[in-house]
Amino acid sequence: MKRRVYLVDGARTPFLKSRGRPGPFTPVDLAVQCGRPLLLRQPSVAEAIDITILGCVNVIADEVNPARVAALRLGLGEEMVAFTVQINCGSGMQSIETAFRYIQDGSADIILAGGAEALSHAPLVIRRDATDWFGRFSIEKSVRNKAKRLTELRPRFFKPIVGLKRGLTDPIVNLNMGQTAEVVAHLFSVTREQSDQYAVTSHLRLAQAQDAGFLKGEVIPIVDREGNLYEKDDGVRPDTSVEKLAELSPAFEKPYGQVTPGNSSQITDGASWTILASEAAVDKHRLAPFARIVDSQWSALDPSIMGLAPTLCATAMLKRNGLARDDVGLWEINEAFAAQVLACLAAWEDEAYCKEGLGLDGPFGLIGHDRLNVDGGAVALGHPVGASGNRITLHLANAMKRLGAKRGVATECIGGGQGGAILFEAA
Repeated sequence: MKRRVYLVDGARTPFLKSRGRPGPFTPVDLAVQCGRPLLLRQPSVAEAIDITILGCVNVIADEVNPARVAALRLGLGEEMVAFTVQINCGSGMQSIETAFRYIQDGSADIILAGGAEALSHAPLVIRRDATDWFGRFSIEKSVRNKAKRLTELRPRFFKPIVGLKRGLTDPIVNLNMGQTAEVVAHLFSVTREQSDQYAVTSHLRLAQAQDAGFLKGEVIPIVDREGNLYEKDDGVRPDTSVEKLAELSPAFEKPYGQVTPGNSSQITDGASWTILASEAAVDKHRLAPFARIVDSQWSALDPSIMGLAPTLCATAMLKRNGLARDDVGLWEINEAFAAQVLACLAAWEDEAYCKEGLGLDGPFGLIGHDRLNVDGGAVALGHPVGASGNRITLHLANAMKRLGAKRGVATECIGGGQGGAILFEAA
């Protein structure tokens, strides 16, 4: 018998927009600042954690296996098994899915599962020809030969490349993530105006959620080493408009593309943790679950259309559980790009796509905006890739509880042509 698994608590840091230089926090700094208050409000759980799992993509050299470093800094003990998972944009969701399966099969009772990313700390990478030159220079033994190598030194060797730029370009299809958004927007006739309008809505919804206190308890304030306080996501622009966004130039396909910095997810730093527990642990520690995890699904497709992956994994998961679109009260689809989310919505309404690509008898149907990303998304608050999947899953559980939704789906596209989805039911 598979055991029931519950999300019993969770929290995240504010998501902090990158501003062209390393931010005040490393991935582990963020994970620790987020984790300490969360564990303090669950003291009995903190002492019973079996495993710690953390999603992180941009692991920095001083924090190899950030899950273990964070677990030790959180005081979880030297005997705490902790490991880091990486599936690009799905890493934070992968930590939850892995924890879910461990608890479901009886291997653990309580797991701390999270995601952390500091994209502002992405390394600068020297060029390949520069690497070759430094390698040849270092193995020369004589002064004469070293001097000869110096004549081969070129000024371009000292001009680094931002590692993030390489990381966001798929090596198989040689398209960056923004270009893949352009592809799916073209396939499903998503217009620039539609994308800009969606982006405006994302900002307005996040601003409203902040003002209404909907994120209280979910977002934990953090403090840097200089004593500066960060209380909320700082990329939100409630004063933006379709007219303002229309003035921006395409970022990836000039001059006619439609994906711009204004309708794309922001480059940010942030962390998120969730606590998952078995039914026995819920009873033992008298916990109040947010929601029950019912199922999960990973899917893959051509990397050039990676933005459509949510339609594959979410549809397959619902089909396996005998559920249709109207059985899901709330959706979180990570907003990698406004055009990408809109392309998914259009694909679900396209009869040919649904029959040939999803194996359905007809269109899946329209997911109404009143049920989708109700408090904004990554266009407004950012996409720290290792943390985003964790954030959308945690927020879905919180929103379901607040709005009384019976079921919810969190899903995301993943660079490299993959997608992940998790299905919740009200606890």
